[in-house]
Amino acid sequence: MPRLGLGLRLLFAAIALVLFLPCVASSWAAASKEGICDVDADFALGLEDYPAAITLHRKVLRPHNDNALAHYHLGFAYGMTGRKGDEINEYVAAARLGLDKWDLFLNLGLAYLGQNDGPKAIKTLQTAVLLGPDHPEAHFNLAIAYEKGNRLREALQEIIVSLHLAPEDPDERNTKGIICAELGNLVCARDEWAHLVQVVPNYAPARLNLAILSGSHRALAASTSSALGGDGFAFAR
Repeated sequence: MPRLGLGLRLLFAAIALVLFLPCVASSWAAASKEGICDVDADFALGLEDYPAAITLHRKVLRPHNDNALAHYHLGFAYGMTGRKGDEINEYVAAARLGLDKWDLFLNLGLAYLGQNDGPKAIKTLQTAVLLGPDHPEAHFNLAIAYEKGNRLREALQEIIVSLHLAPEDPDERNTKGIICAELGNLVCARDEWAHLVQVVPNYAPARLNLAILSGSHRALAASTSSALGGDGFAFAR
């Protein structure tokens, strides 16, 4: 899996949408469930011409509002132009029409996370995991949602699964260290970050987190907000 920062996870999922969810359905059965988009509309999406993609996908939906795939693609284009409410509405429309792609629910869950709607994010990302159990991104982002909701033991379970699927991803291992620290298991946290420093020497978050754990950056850590309820330290991601 590409080594992406947390802020790029949604973008990666969106790119995956363009590459792996083509506009034309592969069969009549699929067409009845997902719909068939317009080649020009998805071409604009692939070129990252999001205003054109919005216009063209809305044109597709005008006579065929039951086109689940077009709703999904339109939601993606809305999201990439900052129209988060419209993004969520289109993803929900696609899901209600029966589109059951794991990445649809991943993007919807991430959109809910961006709106700080933790309960909806968790429920949606749980669906993403059920539909795409072999995709580390689904487990990783569910772990993040659990962590934000202070469901730390569940977060640890999901990040362990994610690491099993993508053992070389430093963001995943760093996040496991953070969750271990938040659970008070400092030995686990230290082991994860020490391993990262050894195998990915240039990965700065692991070095900083080891320093925070050792106390050498306590002043820096204490100056930032902490996921540990305000009395602990904020770790680098």
